[in-house]
Amino acid sequence: MATRCGDTLLFAQPPVIAARAAIGGKKESLSPLAGGFDELYSDNFFGQKSWEAAETELALRTARLCLKKAGTTEKQVSLALAGDLQAQCTGSGYAMRGLDIPFAGVFGACSTMAEALGLGACLTSAGLADGVLAMASSHFCAAERQFRTPLSYGAVRTPTAQWTATAAGCCLLRPTGKGVGVRAVTFGRVVDYQIKDITNMGAAMAPAAASTLLHYLRDTGTAPDELDCIFTGDLGQVGSQLLAELLAAEGLLLTNHADCGCLLYKGQEKTVRSGGSGPGCCAGVLCSHILPQLEGHKMRRVVFIATGALMSQTTFLQKESIPAVAHLVELRAPGEGAEEKKP
Repeated sequence: MATRCGDTLLFAQPPVIAARAAIGGKKESLSPLAGGFDELYSDNFFGQKSWEAAETELALRTARLCLKKAGTTEKQVSLALAGDLQAQCTGSGYAMRGLDIPFAGVFGACSTMAEALGLGACLTSAGLADGVLAMASSHFCAAERQFRTPLSYGAVRTPTAQWTATAAGCCLLRPTGKGVGVRAVTFGRVVDYQIKDITNMGAAMAPAAASTLLHYLRDTGTAPDELDCIFTGDLGQVGSQLLAELLAAEGLLLTNHADCGCLLYKGQEKTVRSGGSGPGCCAGVLCSHILPQLEGHKMRRVVFIATGALMSQTTFLQKESIPAVAHLVELRAPGEGAEEKKP
């Protein structure tokens, strides 16, 4: 069971990520992280007839691959928690038609992977589920059609724009056993910085990342330099700079921060502009880069903070501002014992 300290849940016996899988598309194959992906495809249709169906296939393949790598079957999984950017999470819902697993859809936009991991850790730790799949996906073409303009329109990308990853990441959580441990979860609060520019998601999400990180640090008595790395999800270059400024105003100067959106498309700034985004971006980086480093003990203790902009195509057209949320998961390398909360 977990104990609560402020906004943070601490697991005395951390549940573990027993298996992971990451699949990406054509652009992800050019990433410096490409070698960590389990599968990469040059066909972003994934053999389907539409972009939306392609994302469904991408999610389904990733979930099945995670189960295969775990050496288990659908019958040994109690629940699947998954989400995406398509309206009503249809990408995930349609994918789950192909799996005989109880399904609960989750939506936190680009924060979905950390949300699913956190909820799954709570359920497994409480003895309410023996195995939980936590998954998130996104598809560049499906997202552009839904939120911005069809690709054939040829709109010019602004310097603050981010590139929605065509990728998916999936983790299998178990109550105990071998694997990276989930030591703590901090579910974030909705923060609205009054950003209205749909091409500047980084600026909208950075205040939420700062808020959640500050709550976690205060709740646990952790100093930033005790962590090997503070990974944020999808702030990009613009959002990462704003995050540094917001934390500096609180007296925190981060020297160990990395952003999944910057890591995934490093060297491709001319086309992606500020960096990567989408639920599949941080999910893919988590499963292809962060977890392998923890498994190999190249890192001991990190936090993974996925950030999401909670707007829709309707609220954008109504000139609403863009509220955001960030969820945090503290991850420990295998064999790293849980530590007591500091006084």
